[in-house]
Amino acid sequence: MKQELKGDFEIRNQVLLSVRPEAQAFLKTRLITRRLSLGQTLYDDSEPFTHAIFPHEGVISLKAEMSDGRSVEKASIGHEGFIGIALIVGGGGAISRSAVMVPGYASWLSIEDLDEAIASFPCVRDAMLRYAKCLIIQLLESVACNSLHSAEERISRWLLHAHDRVVGDSFQLTQAAMSQVLGFRRATVNMVCSKLMEIGAIEYSRGDLTVLDRELIHQHSCECYGRIQKTFELNMAPFIRTEKPN
Repeated sequence: MKQELKGDFEIRNQVLLSVRPEAQAFLKTRLITRRLSLGQTLYDDSEPFTHAIFPHEGVISLKAEMSDGRSVEKASIGHEGFIGIALIVGGGGAISRSAVMVPGYASWLSIEDLDEAIASFPCVRDAMLRYAKCLIIQLLESVACNSLHSAEERISRWLLHAHDRVVGDSFQLTQAAMSQVLGFRRATVNMVCSKLMEIGAIEYSRGDLTVLDRELIHQHSCECYGRIQKTFELNMAPFIRTEKPN
């Protein structure tokens, strides 16, 4: 397990920020916060859950893996959500391998502490269920997007989501990883990234990507980005609390 972060850290996870202050104060005493490393596997497919994981920064990919070794992304999760939906909707193990695509940091909460939090603070379960609804809508939108939209539109949308989930404009991301999670040939990813570089939207060098002009990326994305963001704005944003718990 990765080394625990010591001292104060910024809680950026929107599920944690949307619970009542007393619940947030309780959770903060039970959370174990660690860095997320590029390529790190958090859970394997069917592995029993021991913790819910709440990202604060970075991108985690839920992957569908085929028997021939191929894999593709089912969904991605950042500071808007958590790993462990099954813990609140019937139990069971992980339904996908979850792997870190963009480094950052996240908080682990044991099943025992989660059960205690839910029993003591109904707002915790409510917040997790609101996110579960958003994740289902994201999955449904992605099915349509994968069928209807071009590689350029889908790659641009993925970059916008990644940018939303990090602090600042630069983050680690390899073209090989993008081609794997999106199901494109690496040449296709390289062609789209080269075009975005040529128009001044991004800068990319040796696995480090910098967003230079977000609006340009948005112009090359599909409408699915806005539709998914609207879902989170309606279901999560109104509940986020900016005040810090005592």
